[in-house]
Amino acid sequence: MQKNFKPHPNSFKNTFCAFHEVLPEMIQGLKKQFESKAGSTYYYTKEGMYRVSNHWGRLANSKWRLVARDPETESKTKIGFAKWNEFYPDNATDKLYYVEADFEKNSANYQHKNNPEYDGKAVLRTSLETTKRLKQIRNLQQLTNWAKHFDYEDIDDLRKQIITELIFTDKTLEQIKREV
Repeated sequence: MQKNFKPHPNSFKNTFCAFHEVLPEMIQGLKKQFESKAGSTYYYTKEGMYRVSNHWGRLANSKWRLVARDPETESKTKIGFAKWNEFYPDNATDKLYYVEADFEKNSANYQHKNNPEYDGKAVLRTSLETTKRLKQIRNLQQLTNWAKHFDYEDIDDLRKQIITELIFTDKTLEQIKREV
């Protein structure tokens, strides 16, 4: 029988966390300990939290993201797990976030500076600055009309050059484009 483990109710306010998707058998036998008004259910263990939800991202006063399995499960409702030490503080004023890009998958996302994988090289930004920079990067990844003003042989190389500058410098997109 599972012994109830319950964190303090305010433990998750103003936090960032990247949950990792797990399969349903991971919560078999666990007792549901909380259900939100939006229908998400939570299971607490000594190691961390399981969250079952059909919505991820900004949640009230927190930023909780789901890192999907590969291959991704088909269900709209996903189960995520995060260890207790993977909940990091969040606020609007401190430079807590950096952007990382996966050029092979043509994707980008933001991470918290307390992430053990942060190497200190990407520029740290506030939440708002990070959101703006991420939008610029995703537009560069998904669109092509911006490239018509450049003389280039390979648009992927051009993308990589501009996105790398956006991640590792404080230069504006306009400055970077002028320098390319």
